[in-house]
Amino acid sequence: MRRAASSWSPGSRLGLAHESALRSSGPGVNDADMKRVESIFTAVGRTVVLPEHLMDAFTSLAGSSPAWVFMFLEALADGAVREGIPRNLAYEIAAQAVLGSAALAAESGEHPGILKDRVCSPGGTTIEGVATLEKAGFRSAIIQAVADCTARAKELGAR
Repeated sequence: MRRAASSWSPGSRLGLAHESALRSSGPGVNDADMKRVESIFTAVGRTVVLPEHLMDAFTSLAGSSPAWVFMFLEALADGAVREGIPRNLAYEIAAQAVLGSAALAAESGEHPGILKDRVCSPGGTTIEGVATLEKAGFRSAIIQAVADCTARAKELGAR
């Protein structure tokens, strides 16, 4: 029996132009099969190759994280509205900031920590916000969300 495994990010449901697809092969899948799968996936976005046992983690990262990014955008906009920026502009500015940051991270290949450090001036406003996020457990919450989501994907896959 030949088997190819794949997983899509929810970009296709959301109509996003930037999607991720995972491809992994099961027993009996040959190189020609995988090239065919890759050509299909590459037509709609970036394709990555991971072992099949990492599919649940991929689902968490690529499939669930857009919801978390939307929560982050909403929180950024709420903070801006609190400070007096009109909501429609707050959403637009927040989306552009996230879009530009994501593009730079994807295109530069640099570690996100290095990019963050470039934005933070000693004693400045950005490092103050970073300290606030660290104190509130921002990174820990994201790391735990990926772990919990992966565990749930494994539970659902076992049904």
